[in-house]
Amino acid sequence: MIADTQSAHSAWHTVKHTVARFFKALMDLTHNSIALVGLTIAAVALVMFVRDDLRDLTERQVLTWLIERQEAKNDGMPTLVEPQAAERATAAHPANLPAPQAKVAFWLSRKYSVAPEPLSALVAEAFFLGEKIKLDPTLILAVMAIESRFNPFAHSSMGAQGLMQVLTRVHVDKYEDFGGQLAAFDPVTNLRVGVQVLLDCIRRAGNVEGGLKLYVGAVNTDGSDYVNKVMAEHQRLRDVAAGKKVPTQPPATVTNTASDFPQLPVAPRQPARPDAESARAEDTGPSAS
Repeated sequence: MIADTQSAHSAWHTVKHTVARFFKALMDLTHNSIALVGLTIAAVALVMFVRDDLRDLTERQVLTWLIERQEAKNDGMPTLVEPQAAERATAAHPANLPAPQAKVAFWLSRKYSVAPEPLSALVAEAFFLGEKIKLDPTLILAVMAIESRFNPFAHSSMGAQGLMQVLTRVHVDKYEDFGGQLAAFDPVTNLRVGVQVLLDCIRRAGNVEGGLKLYVGAVNTDGSDYVNKVMAEHQRLRDVAAGKKVPTQPPATVTNTASDFPQLPVAPRQPARPDAESARAEDTGPSAS
């Protein structure tokens, strides 16, 4: 019995020792493998640092591999990765604007159902240009509001395009410095060209109202309706920038109905007047023979 117990303990110690040696060898192999991988990576990095062509090739291969993995993950649907796309967006955070400009951006956003971020960029540009050329920026924004309702891709039947509805074919020269006529659909470019045209019109007319009439190019009318709309929006935007509370919607028009008026008393109906000939016949009776 004692011999059997000793044999069992001896076997247990042998197994325990064998397992411990196995795990130690495995750990040594793992450490050596990690070290070997680290040295390999360091060597490859050093070579690529020296060789620009190898570095560029490796970057392209890695990017291709990542895109292929993403496409496989999306069931073959191609995914175009472009981290710099946000830099092309015409947008800004309203919180980064001065308080008057932020108020204008949020007010326009609510009224015209446009995101405040792109509006913030346009408001900031309008204020920058207005200060530079001594033109009220809220007038610039009012023209944009009436002309396109802040749609940068607006196009009229007469060929007016973009935010400020500039006649691109007429002002081709003004777009040359921006790369050509397609720049009319770039919001900031269209704003800058439109402001230049508006300023020229005001200088030619000698006042804002006359300049607006020239800007709209009224043919069938005198342009007063357009001028009134722009100037009304201009005043609202000035009030918003000054911190006043301005509704985005005009007050509802009250339409009177019959029930809104008091009921007048109705005079009693008079009996009908008898016929004159019948009355005379009753008075005189039948004629004498």
